[in-house]
Amino acid sequence: MTTVRASDRIEGVYFVEPAVHGDQRGLFIETYRRSWIPGAREMIQSNRSNKQAGALVGLHYHLHQADYWYVPSGLITVVLHDLRAGGPTDAATETCEISGENHWGVYIPPGVAHGFAAQTDAVLTYLVDGYYNPADELGVAWDDPQIGADWGVADPIMSERDRTNPTRDQIDPARRPYWPMRT
Repeated sequence: MTTVRASDRIEGVYFVEPAVHGDQRGLFIETYRRSWIPGAREMIQSNRSNKQAGALVGLHYHLHQADYWYVPSGLITVVLHDLRAGGPTDAATETCEISGENHWGVYIPPGVAHGFAAQTDAVLTYLVDGYYNPADELGVAWDDPQIGADWGVADPIMSERDRTNPTRDQIDPARRPYWPMRT
């Protein structure tokens, strides 16, 4: 039976532990169902990210888009940080591991910064409820001391964009999420 639980640290984040059905032929896993997430909109685009061990992506956030992450192979450390000013969990940080072994999914609402570090070579698939919009691709510093994330990698492999994101205090107020989020 699939288990869905709300985060006890960040409002609107959900963790899904899907039912795994297997036999000598292999596995079958239903990885996402919209009805599992209260208030979720229809996911309209699917993406895939292959990363080598040591790669770090993020922290990214959106004002208008939700994500649903699933890792079919490998192991990643997920870091989530609530940027929604005035919200009940503003400034909360949560870390978890998802993998091709535990089969968890993670639903990330708009306004929650998200990133991951590949602990092994990994494949991340993610669904989004909005088409790619460069104006809604925002970021915050992965190593911001206010966020205090433990990524589990000593010398991360990163993009220039992710190395140069502003700290939480440096985010332009016009690009800062506020509670309640309007999508």
